[in-house]
Amino acid sequence: MNTYNVTIPKSLAQMGDLMLVPRKEYESLLVWRKYKEYTPTLAEKRALRKAELNLKKGRTLSYDEFAAKLGFKN
Repeated sequence: MNTYNVTIPKSLAQMGDLMLVPRKEYESLLVWRKYKEYTPTLAEKRALRKAELNLKKGRTLSYDEFAAKLGFKN
């Protein structure tokens, strides 16, 4: 087994957590950089908060109830 010595400059070490990642894994992660991160609108954030609150309170519908409420027939 090979051992390597790595010197990390103090300026980098003081910035926070450092990670050592194999090159192939790093390159596979770079593929995701081309996708823009989604930022929800204020209305979407409010709707999500309301949905989470309903879920916490147990106000949910089964799939069949939901389909019936939308007017679909099984």
